[in-house]
Amino acid sequence: MKQSTIFVRNCRSQLVLLAACSALAACSTSDGIDEGGEVFAGIDAEATINLLGNEPFWGIEIEPKGTGYVATYSTPENIDGMAIEVTRFAGNNGLGFSGELDGAALQIALTPGDCNDTMSDNTYPYTATVSLGDATLFGCGYTSDEPV
Repeated sequence: MKQSTIFVRNCRSQLVLLAACSALAACSTSDGIDEGGEVFAGIDAEATINLLGNEPFWGIEIEPKGTGYVATYSTPENIDGMAIEVTRFAGNNGLGFSGELDGAALQIALTPGDCNDTMSDNTYPYTATVSLGDATLFGCGYTSDEPV
């Protein structure tokens, strides 16, 4: 591996760590954060969650399976998608899921708020941010309890 590639990866890792530390620091403020520690309960643990984005086109379906969750990531090149186990965690203002897809870290953040899909002009009840390896994807989401 070239030294410049290692440097870029180390810089990216440091930026991710800096962003995580900033997010944790924000938890101690009173700007919309529940200082009492109440976690987001707006999506039932048994609901199926659908996420979608465009440019590039992608989709993720997260559904409960046994005692955990399975996320299926699909693209136009892989319509059937790839299923992986993910861990669900609730924050103050949304849900997170984490796992690993083809050796790359997968992090999903789902937060309440109107999200407009510019291709279909549909409005969804959640915004989605997905980190997959070095890529960051932005999109919208809905649940089986709140269909579009």
